[in-house]
Amino acid sequence: MIKKLILKYFPSEERFWEVFRFLLVGGGCFVLEYVLLYTLTEYGGLPPLYSAPIAFTVSLILNYFLCVSFVFHAEHQSRSQVVLFVVTSLMGLGINQVTMWIFIDLVGIWYMFAKVIASAVVMIWNYFTKRFILHH
Repeated sequence: MIKKLILKYFPSEERFWEVFRFLLVGGGCFVLEYVLLYTLTEYGGLPPLYSAPIAFTVSLILNYFLCVSFVFHAEHQSRSQVVLFVVTSLMGLGINQVTMWIFIDLVGIWYMFAKVIASAVVMIWNYFTKRFILHH
C-alpha cells in the first residue's frame, strides 16, 4: 500500500528515500543556519545581510558532507564534481543574499521571516543542482 503510494509520486522507492534524506539533512542544516543567523545578528551585533552569509556558509559545509555521505551516497567524487558543487553553492549563496535583501530592504519584513523565504528558494535550487552534480 505505502510502496504503491510512493511510486505514484516518485519514479522509484529509492528516489523517495533520497528526497526524504535530503529534506531531513536540509531541515537540520536550516535549523543550524537559522540559529546562527539569529545569534550573530541579535548577540553578535552584525547586520542580517552580514550574518546571513556566515550562517549560510557554516550550514553549507555541514550540508555538503551529509549530502555526499548520507543523502546521495556519493563518497567518491571527481575534482569537477567538487568544483561544480562549490560553484552551485556560491550561486545558492547569491540567491540567498538577493532574496534576503529584497524581503528585508525592499519589502520590509523581519529578517527571520525573510530567511524562511530565502531558504525555501535555495532549497529547490540545491536539490536539483546537487542531485545532478552528484549523480552525473
